[in-house]
Amino acid sequence: MLNPVELFVGLRYLRAKRRTRFVSFITLISLLGIALGVAALIVILSVMNGFEGELRSRLLSMSAHGSISPLNAGSENWGALQDRVSLEPGVKAAAPFIEMEGMIQSGRDLVAVIVHGVDPAYEAALSEGRINLVEGDLAALQAGERGIILGRILAYSIGARIGDSVVLLVPKPVGDGTVEPVLERFVTRGIFEAGLQDHDAVLALAHITDVSNILELGAPAASMRFRAEDVMAAPAIAQSLQAQLGDGYVSSDWTIENGSYFRAIRLEKMMMSLILSLIIGVAAFNIVASLVMVVTDKTTDIAVLRTLGMAPQGVVKIFFVQGAIIGWLGVAVGVILGVILALSVPTLVPMLEQLTGFQIMPGDVYYVTRIPSELELQDVLIIAISAFILTSLATLYPARRAALVNPAAALRYE
Repeated sequence: MLNPVELFVGLRYLRAKRRTRFVSFITLISLLGIALGVAALIVILSVMNGFEGELRSRLLSMSAHGSISPLNAGSENWGALQDRVSLEPGVKAAAPFIEMEGMIQSGRDLVAVIVHGVDPAYEAALSEGRINLVEGDLAALQAGERGIILGRILAYSIGARIGDSVVLLVPKPVGDGTVEPVLERFVTRGIFEAGLQDHDAVLALAHITDVSNILELGAPAASMRFRAEDVMAAPAIAQSLQAQLGDGYVSSDWTIENGSYFRAIRLEKMMMSLILSLIIGVAAFNIVASLVMVVTDKTTDIAVLRTLGMAPQGVVKIFFVQGAIIGWLGVAVGVILGVILALSVPTLVPMLEQLTGFQIMPGDVYYVTRIPSELELQDVLIIAISAFILTSLATLYPARRAALVNPAAALRYE
């Protein structure tokens, strides 16, 4: 524990004298460096959290939070399964689903396509209105009418417009284990924009009955998708359904289906954190340098304190107080500044764009035209605690060096 003498002397050494102003300048630079590093970490991680949330929202606009698939779809009671999934705690909506891969043609162009067979009666609740229909309506998908809704980039690639006929080339398995091509004609009933190139360039929506008839599954669906009240609870819900329904079913969720995207974001966040942590590291080295100079300047004072009976541990505490206050004050300033900036990013960035006349993320290049920010308390706590520990460790070497001062040698020529 600190006693009043150690605290008083440690605080007194923070005040600049004429001959120690250079040391105090380095101390100020160290404090500002720590504050800058902490604030930069908080802001950058908040922005990356915002982009992660934006990506998750766009990915899930065209897919559910999870799914449960029977291994034998032909014998499944789909109505009972839908009721069972809908009654699971945490599930907001459930709907049958089929996915079909193939090629699509309009005129001379032939491109790859993934067709989602959906039931329009349930799709609105499942997507929560996140499907941005540029033209047309989901209600235009009627069983037996072979209507199709194309992604915006997909429709542009094949030159399809509302009312145009498109041809689907679908590989269908046959009894001997091979596949044969099947040509089916559809009519374009709408165009959607999910805001993600991977969706807009390859996805199309058709009525689930039409897709089932083309594939000749012998079942009205292949899996049951669900949307959870809390997207983060979807993996637990999928595992719970899997455990209750048994080995005859296979469950999946959005973290599995889109795992590569979020692993890449986590890797980027980790590398960005390590790079920006170097700012705090450099500032911590400045604390070491300034304290070493203080110890050198205060050698006589240390010798007098030791002569008056102060133990080496007391000398360590004096310089620990000095270094810790520099580091902790820098962390506190950095946390306050970082939180304010992170919360103000959505308003500050448009202001800067107006002042400079430069758009950071133009709409003709990026799907996301604004810089999102999502401040998480966990990130702030981890950054603050890590910076506290790092700056506290930076004081140990100078404090230990001060404690090793020999009073007799220091006062010999005084």
